[in-house]
Amino acid sequence: MSASLHLPWMEITPTAVHDKARQHAQQQALAAMVEQYASTLYRVAFSVLRNAADAEDAVQEAFLRVLRHRDSLDEIRDHRVWLVRIVWNIVLDRKRRAKTRPETDDVGELARVLPATGLSAEESAAAAQHHARVLQLVDKLPAKEREVLVLSAFEELSSVEIASVLGVSESSVRSRLFRARNLMAELLERPRSVR
Repeated sequence: MSASLHLPWMEITPTAVHDKARQHAQQQALAAMVEQYASTLYRVAFSVLRNAADAEDAVQEAFLRVLRHRDSLDEIRDHRVWLVRIVWNIVLDRKRRAKTRPETDDVGELARVLPATGLSAEESAAAAQHHARVLQLVDKLPAKEREVLVLSAFEELSSVEIASVLGVSESSVRSRLFRARNLMAELLERPRSVR
């Protein structure tokens, strides 16, 4: 009479150990990605949505999408551009659905978007107000020019990266940037009452 001894630890196979290790590595990579890119993605989302809560929701949705596709993370060459493209598409979808763009004059909310610079409270408030004025002028640009200017000036993406995010050619990005900068120069030269 032979008795079969079955112990739970005997079910652990090299494949199961490898899968656990891979899953742990993916979780660590995702956590590092969140830490490294969350503020960049927030700035991108806020630059379009102009609402802190909506921008945070968009960033969370972007990371949820990344979580769903975590098996393909190793195949992505440039995580930053890939993530910006995801959040960009999310905010544009939200904007299309809302059909309105909530504006804010809340200097405190705008100050959250600006990096800490070690300025005094008055200097920070003045910088936030200036930033708000620039954003208002950016809003007056045509959509295509506004998109490339936001990604270039605020997020410091290259023409190649912007082309990848928007799904257009690099030469198209460069010509839109040229037009956007010229339009901004015109808007900045006008007296405030005319703007």
